[in-house]
Amino acid sequence: MAAFAGACSTVPKTTSLLDQTRSDYMAAQSNPNVASYAQLEFKQASDALDQANAASNHHDSEEKIDKLAYLAKQKIALAQEVAKQRAAEASVARSAKERDQLRLDQRTSEAEQAKMEAERARMNAEQSRMTAEQSRLAAQQAQDQAAASQRQTQEAQARAAQLEAQLADLAAKKTDRGMVITLGDVLFAVDQARLNAEGMRTAQKLAGFLQQYPQRTVLIEGYTDSTGSVQHNQELSERRAASVRNALLELGVPSGRISIAGYGPSYPVAPNDTAQNRQLNRRVEIVLSDESGNIVKR
Repeated sequence: MAAFAGACSTVPKTTSLLDQTRSDYMAAQSNPNVASYAQLEFKQASDALDQANAASNHHDSEEKIDKLAYLAKQKIALAQEVAKQRAAEASVARSAKERDQLRLDQRTSEAEQAKMEAERARMNAEQSRMTAEQSRLAAQQAQDQAAASQRQTQEAQARAAQLEAQLADLAAKKTDRGMVITLGDVLFAVDQARLNAEGMRTAQKLAGFLQQYPQRTVLIEGYTDSTGSVQHNQELSERRAASVRNALLELGVPSGRISIAGYGPSYPVAPNDTAQNRQLNRRVEIVLSDESGNIVKR
């Protein structure tokens, strides 16, 4: 009898509600929608059932076992309902996607049909002997070339607009020798070759331009008015041209892209008869090369 009583004490206590909950759990576990759409809810239900089974194994009161089993049963039902709802939502979403795909396929088919009809018309007008495949390839190639040409044109226009804006910022003027930037006498210290702050700002702009267009070179030419000795004016014009060159070198422009020349009082832009005209003649002209690096020298 003692052995029989001991054996009975090891058998877990169960209730009809717990058995039903276990059955519901097995049904939910075999439902693929639960595994796909209600993983969190089913985990919570599984934890709740574990608590009910633990109470059963510990021979807790039937009231406690049923209470825990009821909670587990509710969570299992919730997982089933969530899975059902989310599966329905997924089905609706798939149906909508399929409808969208059908519409897309229809529109694609219509577009392809229109394209084929246009291609056939073009083939008949352009070259009747070409096969349908040859015409399609030729049309596609022409379309690609046109698109590439359009892109190149747009890019060239953008580059030209950018170049024009930069040249305008440098106050460059178009001449027979190309684009010329003039640094007036006011950008240098009086009767000196050293650039002042405003002159350095212009040099910085020019250096930035040359770094952006590495295929271009510059010829820096110094000029003076006719006041003073020829030798002094010649040396001053050369020093001022060299000062601009040195500023560009310090700003990172390679020396091979810079040439200089001094012309003293030669090539005046105004008569040397007034102070204002003489100031116009005291200048440094920076001649920009073309895109191939060519410069028209004097």
